[in-house]
Amino acid sequence: MTLEIRGLNVSIDRIPILREVTMAVPAGAMVGLIGRNGAGKTTLMRSIMGLLAGDSGTIRIDGEDMTNVPGYKRAALGVSYMPEDRRLIPELTVEENILMPAWANGIRDAAERLDWIYGLMPEVREFRDRRALQLSGGQQKLVALARALMPGRRLLLLDEPFEGVAPVLSRRLTEVIAELRNEGMSVVLSESDDVHSADLVDRSYRIERGVVEAA
Repeated sequence: MTLEIRGLNVSIDRIPILREVTMAVPAGAMVGLIGRNGAGKTTLMRSIMGLLAGDSGTIRIDGEDMTNVPGYKRAALGVSYMPEDRRLIPELTVEENILMPAWANGIRDAAERLDWIYGLMPEVREFRDRRALQLSGGQQKLVALARALMPGRRLLLLDEPFEGVAPVLSRRLTEVIAELRNEGMSVVLSESDDVHSADLVDRSYRIERGVVEAA
């Protein structure tokens, strides 16, 4: 799946956050988005997902103008978003959290998709019956990625997946994300620096004060 953004401007409470953002993600490519906290990475991710409306500019997915298409319709196309703060439901089990997008979007092959996710991350299968609040921060990141993979079959938006994760789990996350390349997914991966993503991505963009430039 291709992603093309042209001249995107986004404001929050009338404060400009993104300024004339232009970037492209080829089909099957992994693209890094590098910037400090507050640079606009999350705003851009949420805009691509359709959770924030733009003031002007276009977002095209596979050549189709999706600028004003709501997020749930983008999810139905195989686009998914892993937020930096995980946003798991603590009272639900790990497996229930992973299945939430399937219930919300009527995914018919959820059982087969769940088996594939467990094959990709067998450690998640091992604690699937535990409640999300019982997990470490790194384990919660794995579950958030698993949840994003339920609907995210073609374009995956990963917002700071390594933030606050212990080194051993960071390495594991790196392995899992690298494996997604073999699945032909297009991936946008944001980080405050490129320590983890340098060997993963095909190209990088840097974002500073809402302005994006090729790295």
